[in-house]
Amino acid sequence: MDIKAFVLEKALEAREGARSLARASTLRKNRALVRMAEALSDGAGVLIFENEKDLGYARDKGLSKALIDRLALTEKRIEEMSRGLVEISQLPDPVGEVTRMRQRPNGMSVGRMRVPIGSIGIIYEARPNVTADATSLCLKAGNAVILRGGSEAIHSNRAIVSVLKEAAQAEGIHEGAITFIDIPDREAVMEMLKLEGIIDLIIPRGGEGLIRTVTENSRIPVLKHYKGVCHVFVDRDADLGMAEEICFNAKVQRPGTCNAMETLLVDGPVAERFLPAMLKRFGGAGVSLKGCAKTAALYPGVAAVQEEDFHREYLDLVLNVKVVSDMGEAMEHIARYGSAHSDAIVTMNYERAMRFLREVDSSAVLVNASTRLNDGYQFGLGAEIGISTDKIHARGPMGLEELTCTKFIVFGNGQLRE
Repeated sequence: MDIKAFVLEKALEAREGARSLARASTLRKNRALVRMAEALSDGAGVLIFENEKDLGYARDKGLSKALIDRLALTEKRIEEMSRGLVEISQLPDPVGEVTRMRQRPNGMSVGRMRVPIGSIGIIYEARPNVTADATSLCLKAGNAVILRGGSEAIHSNRAIVSVLKEAAQAEGIHEGAITFIDIPDREAVMEMLKLEGIIDLIIPRGGEGLIRTVTENSRIPVLKHYKGVCHVFVDRDADLGMAEEICFNAKVQRPGTCNAMETLLVDGPVAERFLPAMLKRFGGAGVSLKGCAKTAALYPGVAAVQEEDFHREYLDLVLNVKVVSDMGEAMEHIARYGSAHSDAIVTMNYERAMRFLREVDSSAVLVNASTRLNDGYQFGLGAEIGISTDKIHARGPMGLEELTCTKFIVFGNGQLRE
């Protein structure tokens, strides 16, 4: 079977799976999720064994430490995946929820019902935990999922899908509800993107290059997750001890993620008190620093930051630092260079905090908290399927509700159009 025929067959299986899953009860879906979680925990040894094949390939190819970190499966990460499935099983099922029911002057009642989107294609790179996150969220929201992971994680993804699919089928879930395209060829992605009317939505997760390729070639609606050029602004009225902990966490805790800080902005009046100790701590953690002239004057040895650096998503222990004159300049910088992902202010000034919340146009804006907290699990959504930087349909971490849409429902007693 050629690639085109193979992808079409998988997509048609998913469409049948979506029709079946849309009828599945909440109880059945929850039981399936719990069994899938148990299967992941029980199969940890096999998953780590298969993951090591991918890690070996990544090391041989000289891939970056950040990418290898995103690729790695450990017992802790597998347990987090498993716990995420259990938590999703405990969340309210959005499917069938009726909202906005209003009675019209002619006596009929009009409202909206939340329903599954249908079959959702997930095209992603590197992180095998996406396989479990996307599958569990789509299943609970009544959608079939068509997974197409990157070649660098092919063994890990294949093993995870096998575990999840077997557990779900044991609870009566249609085999097409979890579909995996295990062909690494780029052609498989291109064929997926042509299947308008069979696949209902495409969600790409990965680097900017992948997302732009998907967006430019898809005939199917795409929910985009562009790069995370995230900022923390330390205001003149910040608690500097708090600011140091927040900034360190935002950069160092896991630098290879989209919600890690890439540029630190510091208000001029506190720069001299804040930056020397902060940058010394970053240096001790192995962070490579690029700074403006004012930063370099306060902490010699900082490399000169270039204009193009402010656009970069490093996904690594590299940080831009800039001293600004006030919050207005900080917000102008974010508007010019940011990616509308995650931006934070550290301040004890209520008025400036509220202004920052209103005027910074990002999927999540945080006050006195790390950008690393912009995450579906941290926001109480369970595992997330991605962080959308779009403004239409979904924005920010995408949980269960974001994987549904609504239809109008009408209750009448014989009403006619005059």
